[in-house]
Amino acid sequence: MKQFPVAAQTLEAFRKGFAADKSLRAAANAASKTDLAEIAFCGMEAARLHHHFSVEIPTMSATNQKSSGRCWMFAALNVLRERVAAKLNLEQFELSQSYCAFWDKFERVNYFYDCILDTAELPTDDRTVTYLLQTGVHDGGQWDMFVNIVKKYGVVPKHAMPETCQSSSTGSMNRLLNTNLKAGAAALRKLCRENPGEAAVLAKKQELLKQAFDFLCICYGMPPETFDFEYADKDKEYHIDRGLTPKSFFEKYVDMDLDAYLSIIDAPTQDKPYHKMYTVKYLGNVAEGQKVAYLNLPMEEMKALIIRQLQAGEVVWFGSDVGKFGDRAGGTWDDKSFEYELLTGLDLALTKEERLDYRDSCMCHAMVITGVNLTDGKPNRWKIENSWGDDRGEKGYYIASDSWFDEFVYQAVIRREYLEAYDLNQELIELAPWDPMGSLAR
Repeated sequence: MKQFPVAAQTLEAFRKGFAADKSLRAAANAASKTDLAEIAFCGMEAARLHHHFSVEIPTMSATNQKSSGRCWMFAALNVLRERVAAKLNLEQFELSQSYCAFWDKFERVNYFYDCILDTAELPTDDRTVTYLLQTGVHDGGQWDMFVNIVKKYGVVPKHAMPETCQSSSTGSMNRLLNTNLKAGAAALRKLCRENPGEAAVLAKKQELLKQAFDFLCICYGMPPETFDFEYADKDKEYHIDRGLTPKSFFEKYVDMDLDAYLSIIDAPTQDKPYHKMYTVKYLGNVAEGQKVAYLNLPMEEMKALIIRQLQAGEVVWFGSDVGKFGDRAGGTWDDKSFEYELLTGLDLALTKEERLDYRDSCMCHAMVITGVNLTDGKPNRWKIENSWGDDRGEKGYYIASDSWFDEFVYQAVIRREYLEAYDLNQELIELAPWDPMGSLAR
């Protein structure tokens, strides 16, 4: 590699230039005591974002995922709980996030070992093997992965499997589990090299699964097989339904056709032509479950579909990059409310395509869209139900400007009946395991 050292005279010119620029010195003074986001925040721009929406669906109090990465699961269960609450006239209700998280973790351990066996002949420094080992099993996930868990295991009310210290703060649990998975991967790959036959390999895998199951029971508690559903409605009338199973509870009280929905994405990169369908290799949880599937659409088409679903009275699960241009305390996401380039002098301009290609942005958080404000039929702000508790934003509800939405929203789950104009039966194009469209599950 040809190298070009920084010359002493260049540094001297830089020093003199900084010292002579009053605006740079003022920025340095401010940065010495205040976070850059606070300095760059533009209150006049943020004042445009009001908690009033022309299309708004009433929803319950915000939930709190605490110190865990279960946003995708909280968001999905927040969609489901509205159906239960409407059916039973409930003021407040939550489904158990711990129950679904337990089975997701367990199924992903099994899925991980299947991936390890599928790549057992490759060296450990192969990019795919390295990716699998580094990624392991963590808290993130995708809509289709949630569907797989619910179809196989059902759901339960929160009181049937409440939170634990480990479910609410998953760092230590994940570290131990992933070290155990690496030890298991080493054992399985060694066994495959010895070639004792499939039965011996599967027996070892079964032993490893038992270790994981026991550990997850320590962390989450044992998932219930049956339970009694007790609740009081808005009229303070007490009810109890005895002897339910998680699947019978879903069928009776949620009663939602999960196959009626499909994920749409906006990924404007050259490797993903619009109106094609995609999946991501080695992204999943339940071995026999459906693949993660996306239909790639331009943002204007995506927004039109989201608005159609909201106008029909149904909230929308979606994935975005909340690490960009967010005021967490105030509860807004707006790229116009932060003047980083003015403050720093840095060139920060990237297109959405470039952000994905150059790994500057990706889906990192899932939430629920519950409203939109339309002016002459066009959106200018969106109402967001988050899962970070009720002490931020408007009691846990946030606002996203439409310009931020364009740049940093990547996925939404839409009813298939609204997708009649698209070919949903086309073959899925498989993306690499490390593709940005799989990032929410990592």
